[in-house]
Amino acid sequence: MRESKSKYFISGIVPYIIWGTMSIPLRNIKGFPPHEILYYRIFVSIIVVWATILLFRREALKNDLNFLKSLSTRKKTRLLLLTVISSFLITGNWFTYIYAVNSVSLKAAAFAYMVCPLLTALCGFIILKEQLTKAKVIALIIAFISIILLATGSLHEVMWAIIIASFYAIYVIVLKVIKDVDKFNFLGVQLILSGLMMLPLYSFNAAPFPTETFFWLHIFLIAIVFTIIPLFLNSYALLGMPSSALGILIYLNPIVAFTVAFFYFKEKIDLHQLFAYLLLLLSIVIFNAQLLKSVVYKKQ
Repeated sequence: MRESKSKYFISGIVPYIIWGTMSIPLRNIKGFPPHEILYYRIFVSIIVVWATILLFRREALKNDLNFLKSLSTRKKTRLLLLTVISSFLITGNWFTYIYAVNSVSLKAAAFAYMVCPLLTALCGFIILKEQLTKAKVIALIIAFISIILLATGSLHEVMWAIIIASFYAIYVIVLKVIKDVDKFNFLGVQLILSGLMMLPLYSFNAAPFPTETFFWLHIFLIAIVFTIIPLFLNSYALLGMPSSALGILIYLNPIVAFTVAFFYFKEKIDLHQLFAYLLLLLSIVIFNAQLLKSVVYKKQ
């Protein structure tokens, strides 16, 4: 039992560490427009995912098709709608993140994933009617104050961080509602829908087809290592872990991202920003106090 739980835990940790270092390959191809990076990332991901499904996962695909046939028309429509919404949200998250890393700042991109779990909780309260304790309400208020303080320093950075976080927070809420389908197959469908959404942008902003080996090596790296593997592991972890526990692990992303920003890319942080980040960290501790207590208690 402990071994089976540990594989879900490891599957939950790995994606956020991977995503925390994603700014490195993105910065390496900074000279290319964000939308161009995104649609080649999506198109390559579609090819890799569906080649894997058709070669090695045909039985899982057959099971999903049989499951869809067994659903009523109303349930099919609901599942289709949720799939389209989730695809739009994850595409929006990818685009805004790429743009922030290469055109705003790494701090804005990292900050987004510090705010994201708090926004997810707020969306859960508003959309799914999940209850918030007094401690969590206090934590959200402190987080809001932190955001205001950061906005007085750079409203542009904060707005981009909130946009990135909002896309992902609502995506997580939608993902919680979608059940009983194979997560890898679902990812394949999501990618096709994302590709269709990007086609008009690809057509209207047609640029010469990139031929640089350096660019394509990075696109394949981003598609496989930073898209397919972590998204699949993240979905897999949700099968065996409570979403609240996974919510704690998401903080690995900004910790790794801030480390990369400050030590690898040498981005600066002033005292005003440091105070605001520490205030947000306090809100995170308060928000997750009960969960942290239960984790410590179990270990003892």
